[in-house]
Amino acid sequence: MNNLLLSASAIAILMASTAPALSQTPPAPEPSTQPTGQPATPAQAPGETSAPDSPALESPAAATPNGEETAEAGATEPTDQADRAPRPQPKIGADWPFWGGDAQATRYTPLDQITRENVDQLERAFVYRTGDMPTGSAEGKYAAETTPLKIGDQLVMCSAKNILISIDAATGEENWRYDPLVSNEAIPYSASCRGVSAYTAPDLPDDAQCKTRVIEGTLDARLIAVDLRTGQPCADFGEGGQVDLWQNIGERVPGWYAVTAPPAVVRGVVVTGAQVKDGQAEDAPSGVIRGFDAVTGEFIWAWDLGRPGENGQPPEGETYTRGTPNMWTTATGDEELGLVYLPMGNSSVDYYGSNRSELENQWATGLVALNALTGEPIWDFQTVYHDVWDYDLGSQATLLDFPTGGGETTPAILLPSKQGDIYILDRATGEPLTPVGEIETPQEPSVEPDYISDVQPTSEWHTLRKDELLEKDMWGFTPIDQLWCRIQFRRASYKGFYTPPTADQRWIQYPGYNGGSDWGSVAVDTDRNIIVANYNDVPNYNRLIPREEANELGLRPINEQPQGSEAGENADVGGAEGAGDPQAGAPYAIDVNAGWRNDVTGVPCTRPPYGGIRAIDLNTGETIWDTPIGTARRNGPFGIPSMLPMKIGTPNNGGSVVTAGGLVFIAAATDNLFRAIDIETGETVWQDVLPAGGQANPISYEVDGQQYVLIAATGHHFMETPIGDYIIAYRLPE
Repeated sequence: MNNLLLSASAIAILMASTAPALSQTPPAPEPSTQPTGQPATPAQAPGETSAPDSPALESPAAATPNGEETAEAGATEPTDQADRAPRPQPKIGADWPFWGGDAQATRYTPLDQITRENVDQLERAFVYRTGDMPTGSAEGKYAAETTPLKIGDQLVMCSAKNILISIDAATGEENWRYDPLVSNEAIPYSASCRGVSAYTAPDLPDDAQCKTRVIEGTLDARLIAVDLRTGQPCADFGEGGQVDLWQNIGERVPGWYAVTAPPAVVRGVVVTGAQVKDGQAEDAPSGVIRGFDAVTGEFIWAWDLGRPGENGQPPEGETYTRGTPNMWTTATGDEELGLVYLPMGNSSVDYYGSNRSELENQWATGLVALNALTGEPIWDFQTVYHDVWDYDLGSQATLLDFPTGGGETTPAILLPSKQGDIYILDRATGEPLTPVGEIETPQEPSVEPDYISDVQPTSEWHTLRKDELLEKDMWGFTPIDQLWCRIQFRRASYKGFYTPPTADQRWIQYPGYNGGSDWGSVAVDTDRNIIVANYNDVPNYNRLIPREEANELGLRPINEQPQGSEAGENADVGGAEGAGDPQAGAPYAIDVNAGWRNDVTGVPCTRPPYGGIRAIDLNTGETIWDTPIGTARRNGPFGIPSMLPMKIGTPNNGGSVVTAGGLVFIAAATDNLFRAIDIETGETVWQDVLPAGGQANPISYEVDGQQYVLIAATGHHFMETPIGDYIIAYRLPE
């Protein structure tokens, strides 16, 4: 049973929007354009930026606004709908113009030069180093997760701490860089910048500065726009090229509110949410979603789910509703329908829900479609009711034409979840196009039996989820550590899928919050009608910590901790997200053993594989093949690499790219291997050892008739892979 809100007038998207003017924002740090990590070219003095021959994005998406400020503060005249009519989108192929490849976020390229037959000839075309490596208090907090865009002859990207960089797509030579000077204290849990967005302003002259602009969100909560050609800030965007996203959020606490995902740009509106650091307090920053003009940076609308029916800024002296669910991952824009699809997370306190409002319960952990021009919610589809398991939707949703029989298709959206369920929904209405069922959920033991939902939705079309755990699934390198894990299994509360949280004993959450599909998302071969989904298959071993005990442990939310080099450390006493989070305002803090590691050996208590990759027939929902991904070469007891090449299936973060040549390129696993997989058989047909972890999404593009494949090897502290700053491109020999 899905929670569906429909408005006939909204579906038509024929209403005019109101656009409150952007108020003054406090100045941000003066950015630096001094090149670091690459010498200046002979014709380029240090501190200047070069201007490569970079054509603007083909077929821009939208126009600038024409609303003028009225006498009423914070409001403008309604925007003429014709000014934001849908426009053709840049095409994928030679370029990779969106974070998800194309506007549909399929991660599929029509390039077919590299095939099963010649992939073993791949060689490195170049290795570029960003120069952004952790220092000081950033040590142990880097997880860049970077995916560049390819536009014209440039690759544009952001580093872990939001340095914007352009390099030559064929040689890796640096064109320019722009450093917004993000401080270490702004790092929430990880220094991550998954990507950037690009927008071409149709009303600007072709030779105008920022005709095509690169837009990113930063860890210290700014929207920044720079010129694609030069890397210089866009003077027409906000205040000197940036917009302060702390506006109307409340107390400025570094690390509590950050942007790690690329914004969506739909009909000239930049749509962004933000990551609100998990587990800190019920009185956390708002999860508000906001729309800004892509040219001027002017505020257009806000979807503050705690203020239904209002789309402007809050009254003077107030903030957006605090503690509401947020969208930390990547939205998808539908230029034709004028909708933007938001994979929503949970409220800041993930593991206790009785204090939540009805509006929080309504909008959390679901896909929400907003009118991109007004911020009005059109429909939503919830994947968890009353989520107390941190099952945020992490994957970007994919737009596709779903086959409905008789050669007919329906415009659809594919939604993966952390529980492993894959849903196909009507893009305009949110109605399921594939069967959705309900399962009864355990009610006891629970600290809040009146809050846990009796049922939960589940996909009856396809799920990546495996069978429930049994004691015999407990595992170890020796009989002793296997026995230890079996004892822990018996001591814990485990009633199967959706076991409720408990405080007097540990409970097993399976899949864990890093299960199923996460931010790497899925890829869809739209020619072969094949979905490629990599996934994690690990449990968590959790316990709610009563408030008195949490106080004795010194667990304090981030806003009550000292700022600077020590900020945030008390909230992560266990070294992993959710390990010792205070959940201030709730009766319980939370301790999560992510991946359920053996206390002595550090090896997971469940038998491998811990991660896999699967091909699914889009026509039927049936599995074509499923295979573990990741070898044991960097894994072993006590953190000692075994160096064994056997395929065991490791945890993995990051997605894949699928090519018309019949290959799936993916890194993601913890063995530092970048591999090519035959999409028809699941066989690995090529691999290369990376110098650091490959927890990022790869891309494929073309330069001068030659196909390239690229991966960022930048590592990931949570996945325990080596940290690096490598951007590595491959091609066939010339």
